[in-house]
Amino acid sequence: MRAARLSVVTAVATAAALTAVTGCTEKSSAEGDDRVIEVTATDTACETSKKEISAGHVELAIENKGSKVTEVYVLFPDDRVVTERENIGPGTKQKVTAEVKAGDYKIACKPGMKGAGIRQALKVTGAGAAAQRDPRLDKAVAAYRAYAQAQADETLPKVETFVKAVKAGDVAAAKKAYAPSRIGWERTEPVAESFGDIDPKVDVREDGLEPGQKWTGWHRLEKALWKDGKIGTAEKALADQLITDLKDWQSRVGKAEITPTSMANGAKELLDEVATGKVTGEEERYSHTDLVDFKANVEGAQQSYDLLKPVAQENDKALTAELDKQFAALNTLLDDYRADKNSYDFTSYDKVADADRKKLSDAVNALAEPLSKLAAAVAK
Repeated sequence: MRAARLSVVTAVATAAALTAVTGCTEKSSAEGDDRVIEVTATDTACETSKKEISAGHVELAIENKGSKVTEVYVLFPDDRVVTERENIGPGTKQKVTAEVKAGDYKIACKPGMKGAGIRQALKVTGAGAAAQRDPRLDKAVAAYRAYAQAQADETLPKVETFVKAVKAGDVAAAKKAYAPSRIGWERTEPVAESFGDIDPKVDVREDGLEPGQKWTGWHRLEKALWKDGKIGTAEKALADQLITDLKDWQSRVGKAEITPTSMANGAKELLDEVATGKVTGEEERYSHTDLVDFKANVEGAQQSYDLLKPVAQENDKALTAELDKQFAALNTLLDDYRADKNSYDFTSYDKVADADRKKLSDAVNALAEPLSKLAAAVAK
């Protein structure tokens, strides 16, 4: 779960989509490409250059002119997430390529990365280019959907092991089961986040709570295990709730809206996850199991990339060469923190020196920059 703070890769272009924002002001259409929607975010407004566009690939050009870190979401009418871009720093610009079908959407800008955001409706008309997609991309989407479902299916037994230990009051066993129970979630988190309501229940950190929101999920139990060192009646009830919420996630994965560009943008979002939570040590602040999450995020991003690579390589060979290089470099660096390259027994992150954290951060940045271009390469 991303926190509302500036990431080490904030200024790097990335993420997602198209659509609409209720309560924003409209500005005149930008010069040039009619497939571009300009979004200008401030602390109090969200200006968009178009309120209607035809279906197909569209570029969202975002500029944050406000003083707060912001995020921009593309939402279905029921608030499911089409795609998103978080951690857009003041004074920065980002470009995102997305694919949308005919229908009604919303673009939501969230100054301070809190609340429902400033919204304006966008209408997408016609069949557009989406119906003419390369068959290889349809195959990639199908394979990624199967991967996401498999990760959810494999997660539940691991979570049940974790919950069983919590309910037995066995702190040591619960600590041992905690990090493995999160791997499948971390690999496919953009899919989970697309539903809108599940992520805040299972993966929110204490500083990410909205006013009045009850703290539930993994990190609430993490605090009980590592900081409090005890399991009470309330924690046992929260463990049962975690199972319920993750079964809901498991049942919904097959219904997720997935496109080649959402896969590419999701890969970049996973790198942002690393930058905002894992490299900083904030994600697993009590257990210090950040490197397990880190590796799972990278694996999930690489899975999307590998499935899209045949088309991306044909369209931009230099880009895929750079991505291959940077994925390999980051994975090699992560291997330094585990004795067995096939295990998830990583060094506790509180034992990683600041200089080594800087190396990890630099490697993430080196991968994030070319990865932000993957969606555009796929959409050519």
